[in-house]
Amino acid sequence: MISILKFGGSSVATTEKIMDIAKYLKKRCDNGEKLIVVVSAMGKTTDGLLAMASDLSSNPDRRELDQLMAVGEQTTIALMTIALQEIGLKARSFTGAQAGIQTTGIHTKSQVERIKIELIGAALEELNVAVVAGFQGIDDHGNVTTLGRGGSDTTAVALAAAFHGKAEIYTDVNGVYRTDPRIYPQAKKIDTISYEEMMEMSALGAKVMEMRSVELGKKYQVPIYVGQTLSDGGGTLIMPINGSMEKRSISAATLNENILSVSIQGITGSCQEVVKIFQVMGKHHLNIDMITLNDSQENAHLTFTIPLAEKGVFNEAIKELQEMFPTLTFQIFDSYAKVSVVGLGMRDASGVTAGVLSIFEENNIPFYQITTSEISISFTVPHEKAKEAVIKICEKYDL
Repeated sequence: MISILKFGGSSVATTEKIMDIAKYLKKRCDNGEKLIVVVSAMGKTTDGLLAMASDLSSNPDRRELDQLMAVGEQTTIALMTIALQEIGLKARSFTGAQAGIQTTGIHTKSQVERIKIELIGAALEELNVAVVAGFQGIDDHGNVTTLGRGGSDTTAVALAAAFHGKAEIYTDVNGVYRTDPRIYPQAKKIDTISYEEMMEMSALGAKVMEMRSVELGKKYQVPIYVGQTLSDGGGTLIMPINGSMEKRSISAATLNENILSVSIQGITGSCQEVVKIFQVMGKHHLNIDMITLNDSQENAHLTFTIPLAEKGVFNEAIKELQEMFPTLTFQIFDSYAKVSVVGLGMRDASGVTAGVLSIFEENNIPFYQITTSEISISFTVPHEKAKEAVIKICEKYDL
């Protein structure tokens, strides 16, 4: 029996914590399990590495960023393996490449294409534990690649899919909550949640799970357990659910403060020009959201949001667009946040948008853009009003 476990950066932040996890893993092995353990970089290691790169360049090469960031996980796998060996387990560490994690796509945002399971599979015939570096892999050209923020979750779920197992994701919280308890301390924990709802929550700002990992879980029907490291408390199970378990129209609320609102003016109004703008954005792999086009024959006005982390890449796109269309002017605002509500029950409920907007009206919270999906609605609101908006939504919908 092979079990796949992942431990996040805060769980392995010190050598003491690493040894505590090693002792827990030994208990699992003593019960007859073979383990694949995916680990993240220790604590804020990745942030520190990126800060050093930014000291040297305002726009460092993406390939070299991958080479740099991969160091964090490689440190953790070696330390974890040393700890496991020290307490008598047969363990070996594997980088993403050594684990056979083949990737595709661009540097710093690669995707898992396939896993050569025979590499770890053969090793586990003689080992108790295979310790795998999360967040990284190797492309067809032999380059080290990384999977983006939260990529260790993706590594774990991809391995669980490859080995037909369950992914156990351990972090510093004891499950998924209906909203961030740091914003609303009365937030309720969710025992079971659908892939769809978890994907929306992750995409809209919830930091417990990385969206692509949940998407992989849904695709390959991998049960995903999210729980607190070394805690006996029940966590949250992400799995297929037909319909909302509690028939709630709104089952969660999220907040994303790390967005930029972009305004592009000087568009002539031609469809071809707008298409070209989005083609350039796509070429630079920007994540565009909350799109509004004020169509005018003489001067169309395009607004949208992008992640704050992509500001540097967006500046590259601006240079290219200004060369193509000299009349364009760009404004970038960091004074907005995105507040979202999520729920499978929205499929069958009406008046959800009106209900949320009434909360904004009652509490004098301005809103600017609205975007919807089948099971979510998002609003841009002033940054200073965003947490209040989440709290008022939670109070009204008992989240």
